[in-house]
Amino acid sequence: ATLPSSGPTGGQIEKSARTPKDGSSPIQLIPVRAIADVPNLETDATPAVLLPELTPPPTDMIGPGDVLDINIYEAGVTLFSNGSSAGGMGQFAANPGVQTQKLPPTRVDDLGDITIPYAGTLHVAGVTTGEAEAMIRNSLARMSQNPQVMVTLNQTITNSIIIGGEVARPGRLVLQTNRETLSDVIALAGGYRGNAKDLLLRIVRGEQSVDVRVNDLVDNPRLDVRAYPGDRLMLINNPRTYSVLGAPGRVEQVSFSRSSVSLAEAVANAGGTNPGIGNPAAIFVFRYVRDGQGNEVPMVYHLNMMKTGSYFLAQRFAMRDKDVLYFGNAAANQPSKLIQLISQLFSPILTVTSAVQTVQNSNN
Repeated sequence: ATLPSSGPTGGQIEKSARTPKDGSSPIQLIPVRAIADVPNLETDATPAVLLPELTPPPTDMIGPGDVLDINIYEAGVTLFSNGSSAGGMGQFAANPGVQTQKLPPTRVDDLGDITIPYAGTLHVAGVTTGEAEAMIRNSLARMSQNPQVMVTLNQTITNSIIIGGEVARPGRLVLQTNRETLSDVIALAGGYRGNAKDLLLRIVRGEQSVDVRVNDLVDNPRLDVRAYPGDRLMLINNPRTYSVLGAPGRVEQVSFSRSSVSLAEAVANAGGTNPGIGNPAAIFVFRYVRDGQGNEVPMVYHLNMMKTGSYFLAQRFAMRDKDVLYFGNAAANQPSKLIQLISQLFSPILTVTSAVQTVQNSNN
């Protein structure tokens, strides 16, 4: 146990997983002999909770913070006249033709209200621009002869999202159709910066937060749901990596070269099993998986690369972010290391003895 080693052997891993000496719960170890041994082996991890597909609200929905442009058209007896200052109240007058009054930009306050001359305070939050036009027109109907009202959104806050991080144009983005998907929003923000395989999209909707890889939006269209007004999106540079330990050609942390990396590629990138100390029959992948209750539990997968079928299986075994790829030590290394250690301990004594004998022989 005190001999130098790069890690445990395959047998030691299996024994410590099934009967931990520290009294902790056993860790499930799965000998992978076929694709059917591991559910969802061919696919990478997907978000545990997908964003719900919500029915989009009307694109002209009004809410607090929006700025409205309001035009009032009157014929005959008018409340507003072109001769008055913008937003001012003119005298009641009979004018030929149609008179138009454009009110100053009107911001919807925090309570969702606006104030219109003669009409008073109107609650417009949660209604469309067409419904707001009807509210203003009905409020002026008894004081003006057949007034017509046109309301348009000057600055839109309600029907917008916030996007930041690794995009060309971070900031507030107005949803023009309310049918833009997550990938559409990234494109409308000028596209992403960096490498798509390294980018993580974090979506915050209300109290729910979901992380999705940018490449997964292309590979799995069901993840590319519609953006919803009020969403907050952040594009984060977060490369996926796996660690290589034990007795491979080299020990290192490796970044994914593509959006998906198989176990066979990971073994090759690590230089394969070290022929001097490693055991090809003891290849392990350590990872956390979610159980039926959604809790993360440790799992160990064991592949015997001395069997032909394992090489085909390794091509279908997808590595996941933060996996640990472990190459087990060969059990036969321990006796050879012991012999080497004894040899190193007695080598100086043998050297001195040989030198003394040489001197004695020369004197004789």
